[in-house]
Amino acid sequence: MNKLIWILSAAFALTAGITDLRWRRIPNWLTYSAIPLAILLHALADGWGGLGILLPFVLIRSLGGGDWKLVGGLGAFFGPARLIQVLIYTLLINGVMALIMVIWKKRLGRTLRNLGRMFAAFFKFHLPGQDLTIDNPEAAKVPFGVAAAIAVLLYTAFQHSWNGF
Repeated sequence: MNKLIWILSAAFALTAGITDLRWRRIPNWLTYSAIPLAILLHALADGWGGLGILLPFVLIRSLGGGDWKLVGGLGAFFGPARLIQVLIYTLLINGVMALIMVIWKKRLGRTLRNLGRMFAAFFKFHLPGQDLTIDNPEAAKVPFGVAAAIAVLLYTAFQHSWNGF
């Protein structure tokens, strides 16, 4: 059962990463089918997961709904403790991808100004302007699903004991 959960979680993340890279969307059919399947498998293996960790980022529109549901699916596969580890890897990979994109597109100055505006809004306890959200068509968007897919594949590949899932 444990190996099946590992393999399905890797397939789920890889599919999400590919669709996010290709179409910049993570489809509902993927997340809606993965979550109950993962919960069922984890219930059989004494585990569970959830969606609450990244909800604040969805609410301020810095993370898309598909990305959020992807994390819910990963949480259902991995359980809360392992999900935190996978999210840390995902965020590190996403940060490297963002840095590469900023340098590649020669947007360092604009990015630093936008980060300053975001920090200022945070310390003033209000939301940043809509031009700083994922709804801005000019925003450079890093596909979170790709970072999650890489993180899950690395995480599962480097587990010493799949039996300890």
